[in-house]
Amino acid sequence: MSKETRECGVLLPISSLPSRYGIGCFDKSAYEFVDFLADAGQSCWQILPLGPTGYGDSPYQSFSTFAGNPYFISLEDLIEEGVLTRQECRSVSFGNDPDKVDYAKIYEGRYKLLRKAYERSDISKNENFRKFQEEEGFWLKDYALFMAVKGRFGGAPWSEWAEDIRLRWQYALDYYRRELYFDIEFQEYMQFKFYEQWRALKRYANGAGIRIIGDIPIYVAMDSADTWASPWLFRLDEKNMPTLVAGCPPDGFAADGQVWGNPLYNWDVHSRTGFSWWVKRIEHCFKMYDVLRIDHFRGFDEYYAIPYGDKTAANGWWEKGPGMDLFRTISYHLGDREIIAEDLGYVTESVNQLVRDSGYPNMKVLEFAFDSRDTGNAADYLPHNYQRNSVVYTGTHDNETLIGWLKDLPDSEKEMVRRYLNRRDASDEEICENMISLALMSVSKLCIIPVQDYLALDNSARINKPSTSGSNWKWRLVDGQADHALAERMHSLAVLYGRKSQETFNSGDVEVIR
Repeated sequence: MSKETRECGVLLPISSLPSRYGIGCFDKSAYEFVDFLADAGQSCWQILPLGPTGYGDSPYQSFSTFAGNPYFISLEDLIEEGVLTRQECRSVSFGNDPDKVDYAKIYEGRYKLLRKAYERSDISKNENFRKFQEEEGFWLKDYALFMAVKGRFGGAPWSEWAEDIRLRWQYALDYYRRELYFDIEFQEYMQFKFYEQWRALKRYANGAGIRIIGDIPIYVAMDSADTWASPWLFRLDEKNMPTLVAGCPPDGFAADGQVWGNPLYNWDVHSRTGFSWWVKRIEHCFKMYDVLRIDHFRGFDEYYAIPYGDKTAANGWWEKGPGMDLFRTISYHLGDREIIAEDLGYVTESVNQLVRDSGYPNMKVLEFAFDSRDTGNAADYLPHNYQRNSVVYTGTHDNETLIGWLKDLPDSEKEMVRRYLNRRDASDEEICENMISLALMSVSKLCIIPVQDYLALDNSARINKPSTSGSNWKWRLVDGQADHALAERMHSLAVLYGRKSQETFNSGDVEVIR
């Protein structure tokens, strides 16, 4: 993206795509959504992290920062390959609600189908598979072993495994590699299919003029191959248990703060090793995405440390992060890359300085501009205070939908919204449309709107409510919602606000060969 270009895009997780098999994936619907975005005058598709998820189903608590989620593998593609039959796929229950993911059903049914596909694939003779094993071996070997051993221990976190394999004694590693050979190869097969299909979808998107914005958490999960395989990179004790964990302090949104539970990095070790793990992580991301959003960017300036075992974040404290040393190192090894700094929350001047020094665009969220709970930074989110080097959102995956937010907004704050928009008598639906226009007309070089806001959906379509569990990460589009009329309206707005060049609206599919 040049310095002068104005762009727009949408936020929609892969899991939220329509699909007949219970969860969005890399099947026909994904390609159709790319066509929809191109027709709608969009140039970016922002997704959530693609890693394999476990308990809680959060993409921000993944079993690996390098691996992909097997749930996203297209069963239709495996049917076309001849390793599954349509009848086998249809005989599995993936849930009964087309606009919600039933993760229990997905977990019970999808892996059985993928195992059948693996056993019929004769994958060990596939030259591309062997090449994949070699090229991705730096993370794939540990991840596949980790998942296979996790299966042997009934899915228990690695901190509860037998001591020999928990602490990676060499004889135990050798034993499980022999004992679980086919389970390990099955994990490698799923990663091969994931990356094969994802790269095909990304090529199609890029060919249609759509760039993919990926997303990575700053931290990795405690129960992950990353922590198990490289414990020295984290603040763990002699038994490889955390001493401190990540989170954020109490604020107007969470009276007890948030305890995320991720192990903190041992930044001294990362610094002494030239941040080599981080360089590999970011390099890997840019093989997957065109632009990268780094979650909780402020943690690189200062991070919040909470004693392991605490139920709330009240007793935590701030410690200094690696700052620009990390980003200078990444730039030295990888060159200038497009990175978005997620600098939301309570932002200090030192965080602002780190964002300025990095040169990365930061995030502006319109909902925050009118929220009295965010008294420290609210004015920063009003569009008249934006700088061009920023990315504006109506809301993110962690926020209420615009309509849901408006319906819950206290009268005094809603009155401020109406005054700012000069729409004193506007309905919630009209304000929603005006807020989208406000984001698009802003000076920010990139504008990202969640699909739910274009559709004016209420909080039943919310992706995630932080510090809660049980109902998050489930919402999905259904067939027909992202239709021609919506694409035409989005295209018109993109042209009106200079985020798409004037051209005739295309009512057909993008002419790109898959």
